[in-house]
Amino acid sequence: MSYNIAKTGLNAVTQQLSAISNNIANGDTNGYKSMRAEFASLYSSGQAMGVGVTSISQSITQGGNLVGTNRSLDLAISGSGFFMTKDLSGAIKYTRAGIMGADSEGNIIDNKGMRLQGYPVDENGQLQTGVIDNLRINSGSIPAKATDKMSYTANLNANSKVPTKTPFDKSDSETYNNTYTSKIYDSLGREHTMEQYFVKSADNTWEAHYFVDGAAATPATQAITFSTNGVITAPTAAIAITSPITGADPLSIELDYAGTSQYGSEFNVTKNSPNGYASGEKNGEQIDDDGKIYATYTNGERKLQGQLILANFTNPNGLSTEDGTAWSANNMSGQAIIGVPKSGLNGQIASYALEGSNVDMTSELVGLMAAQRNYQANTKVLSTNDAMMNALYQAI
Repeated sequence: MSYNIAKTGLNAVTQQLSAISNNIANGDTNGYKSMRAEFASLYSSGQAMGVGVTSISQSITQGGNLVGTNRSLDLAISGSGFFMTKDLSGAIKYTRAGIMGADSEGNIIDNKGMRLQGYPVDENGQLQTGVIDNLRINSGSIPAKATDKMSYTANLNANSKVPTKTPFDKSDSETYNNTYTSKIYDSLGREHTMEQYFVKSADNTWEAHYFVDGAAATPATQAITFSTNGVITAPTAAIAITSPITGADPLSIELDYAGTSQYGSEFNVTKNSPNGYASGEKNGEQIDDDGKIYATYTNGERKLQGQLILANFTNPNGLSTEDGTAWSANNMSGQAIIGVPKSGLNGQIASYALEGSNVDMTSELVGLMAAQRNYQANTKVLSTNDAMMNALYQAI
């Protein structure tokens, strides 16, 4: 009986050594989760039968250290959750290894060719949150967009005096109090300038004069009034500034003065946000911490391409291990709970980073020595049992 018990000990330690050696071998594998052999004593009708390995468990919920890289499509999850990937046959796998790239069609794939899943965008660039599909980054250029909206917030100095020299003349600084120039674009992506000249006409009353490329726009003048508390009272809505442009569509800009004030401090512009831009070529990609993926362009613009999703599980430690540092769902883990990064229990995304293995090499080496001693002890039981049997045979 002691021979058989020692044999179960050898078998159990062998499986333990397999788990330890696998951990050591994957010490530098991105997204790898360390495993261990779970031992349990064996009995039959109260009779000791030795030891067995009930399972090889993984520390799936224990994250590894994040390591910075120089690739924008290297992704790591800071917190809980798994990337969701799909192969060409439709099989779903979950992983923490975010070594991503792009194939010839622009699909975002991991280093095993699995396609990253998330919410795609429609032709208007709007997220399709009800649809889970392959994420892809479109190549090519972004067309020019004419400026059609402009948010402008400033403080006009309440201490300013009404100019004594009239009428207003943009070439004579004594006829106005302040001026500001903004860059705008036409439908061909060409740059133009829009000038605003502010003239105080009375207490709490100003006039704004508009010029595009030095020519008066329509309307040429807009009254701006303030309350005795310095809060803007007119205009209360955006005003339309129009101007003809040679060789392009006429400019029509909705200019919004919301938040503009008149206090006893210097003229100061706190917001000047005209939209519009020239055309540009794709020069990279950018992934925000909420998983939104953008293509970036040489004109400084970026365009939304989709949003990756994360999967969580009621029992992530119950996931089935798959080849390629991945897992699949089963009855033990439960079905995937899908969500975007930074929502619910999901962690956030770190671009230019990868999650390292969570293997503690020191602990593994200590465990290796302990396993070696256990193995030697069990072999000692076998040799002792053999010596006893030989002594018995010799006595007969």
